[in-house]
Amino acid sequence: MSAIAVQVKRLGPWFHNLHLPDGTQTAPEHTLGDFPNFKWVEIEPYIPFDISGLTVLDVGCNAGFYSIELARRGAMVTAIDIDPHYLNQAKWAASLYGLDHRITFHQMQLYDLAHQGRVYDLVWFMGVFYHLRYPLLALDIISRITRNMMVFQSLLMPGRENHTPRREMDLFERGVMLRQSWPTMAFIEHRLDGDPTNWWAPNHTAIQAMLRTCGFRVHKRPSKETYICLRTAEKIPKEDLRELEYRAATGR
Repeated sequence: MSAIAVQVKRLGPWFHNLHLPDGTQTAPEHTLGDFPNFKWVEIEPYIPFDISGLTVLDVGCNAGFYSIELARRGAMVTAIDIDPHYLNQAKWAASLYGLDHRITFHQMQLYDLAHQGRVYDLVWFMGVFYHLRYPLLALDIISRITRNMMVFQSLLMPGRENHTPRREMDLFERGVMLRQSWPTMAFIEHRLDGDPTNWWAPNHTAIQAMLRTCGFRVHKRPSKETYICLRTAEKIPKEDLRELEYRAATGR
């Protein structure tokens, strides 16, 4: 067994199957297959091959697969996660690729970003949204620190996808909310797939609606659960109730 293979075993278990420079894989028997490489294959055509000079935030970086791929394209990456186990894996893997000078790792909550005062050209926000107790607050925070683009992924619930937003509806018209196409997010009280942090399962129309209310528009949809989003130019007035709630929730 090579020294790298020994270290892979010591740092396990792994959720990201990284293909390390010597050919060693960190999770070759992953139940999801070659994860998350198969998701990257869907997304990477929408990311310029050379993103030198751009700043990237990877939210919930896990073992650093996306951080490494984006750093290889020239970006300066800030990678955050709440789990020190995954951060140790990511730091080690980044050093193997010689990319530790391009990736900065921090153990922190997404909500801490409200106090960082930094804006990023690209925010990578995949596989985190549905684990959050306060998902709309999270999107509000992300929208304020995204300069141009966000790559977003969430677990989705089934539902029809054709929905025309209504600007106004009568109090007694609430029956329309029972339609499958209505923006809906299911709450998971206990566990989904054994994970007690899987709190939410929105449908596609709910994702689109929430993104719009937080200042994003969907530009492309590489796969069913993945969205390439562009930041809109909307400015929320300081006296707007949304802004007042945001400041109260974040202490800004």
